[in-house]
Amino acid sequence: RVLSVDSANGKLVVEGVNRVYRHIKRSQKNPQGGRLSKEMPVDASNVLFFCADCGKPSRLGVSFTDGTKKRVCRKCGSEQGEVGRSKAG
Repeated sequence: RVLSVDSANGKLVVEGVNRVYRHIKRSQKNPQGGRLSKEMPVDASNVLFFCADCGKPSRLGVSFTDGTKKRVCRKCGSEQGEVGRSKAG
């Protein structure tokens, strides 16, 4: 599950992935101390698309139909939406 997206840097925070631990010293503010777990961002190229139609992770392909560019699931072939503007021509 994607928790947040940073489109400016091309990074995503994914639940349970790239988890790091910060060791916190005891203090008045935090009397117990211990380890604090948190997810760090990963590059968008390392995240795989999850197809809702076939229920599997898959790469996306591109097909041109009627002058429009559409994303297509590589495993089941279902269309996943349009990409960009339509071609004039």
